[in-house]
Amino acid sequence: MSVKRRLTDLFHIELPILLAPMAGAMDVALAIEVAKAGGLGSLPAAMLSADQLRAQVAAFRAAVDAPINLNFFAHTPPVPNNAREHAWREALKPYYAAYGIDPNAPVPTSNRAPFDDAFCAVVEEVKPGVVSFHFGLPEPSLVERGKAAGCTVIASATTVAEARWLEERGCDAIIAQGYEAGGHRGIFLTDDLATQVGTFALVPQVADAVKVPVIAAGGITDARGIVAALALGADGVQIGTAYLPSPESKILPPHRALLKAKTEETAVTNVMTGRPARGFINRVMRELGPISDLSPAFPLAGGALAPLHAKAQAQGSGDFSSMWAGQAAALAREMPAADLTRTLWSEAQALMARMAAR
Repeated sequence: MSVKRRLTDLFHIELPILLAPMAGAMDVALAIEVAKAGGLGSLPAAMLSADQLRAQVAAFRAAVDAPINLNFFAHTPPVPNNAREHAWREALKPYYAAYGIDPNAPVPTSNRAPFDDAFCAVVEEVKPGVVSFHFGLPEPSLVERGKAAGCTVIASATTVAEARWLEERGCDAIIAQGYEAGGHRGIFLTDDLATQVGTFALVPQVADAVKVPVIAAGGITDARGIVAALALGADGVQIGTAYLPSPESKILPPHRALLKAKTEETAVTNVMTGRPARGFINRVMRELGPISDLSPAFPLAGGALAPLHAKAQAQGSGDFSSMWAGQAAALAREMPAADLTRTLWSEAQALMARMAAR
């Protein structure tokens, strides 16, 4: 099997492997190691301030001479709904009581911000090379400003219709995110989860539907997944869950323990943040979800969970924590991120050679 160079040439990288930007699970340390190995390092920016983002980009550039992908959310900020948010607090009240938390205390503010003029100004300043979006795209003028700053623009599609929509609006490559993927679904043209399909049904359809390079994401944790994605028409892969056991990831102990135990139970849930996302099943997902009509709009659901998360984590529990992981999490191996990147690609090359020799 020949490996297409469209993606590596587009990003100016050696290997067609992109680190998935995993907000809350990583920082610049993981991005640096993937870039050192020849992949595309990514930084999740939606939970960072502009100054924090500048600092992380500076740290990346001090460590490695390579492009970096800055990832942003493109959601519409929620309209407050007092009745729904009150109902959510009422659903959580028994847990507050069990942990001795005042149920009438102010709800912490969630810090997941959409891409805006301030973020765009940072992009124009630091010129990362690649900018990616989740939940669609920001307004066209912001996309054009990113391109004018010399950035390649990519975004996640969970359906063929979304892929076409993104290409029509100027995306230089499409991330085809299958239902197996850990973390938030990039779904944006509908909120109907019945439209969501698996990676290896989605990738060939997207590859046939668009002219730009396609990046497969979801359930790709070893060489077999990489080779399968390439065979189905992808130009490269985006990998997240496979990197979570690495020493450079910032996941909390309960999350790391589930990965170490090769836990297979994941579900798509909206109770952690208000938008559907796949993660290891925890207590609140099991008892109130995984999909609940009570959950407020993204990202408000997470605010009321924050005090419970803090209390439970202090006791070594992930009962109220977002522990995102894809369906192939049990295949993840614990090794440094740079070594893993090189290993994944060398194993994929060896597998392709064996297949060609048959």
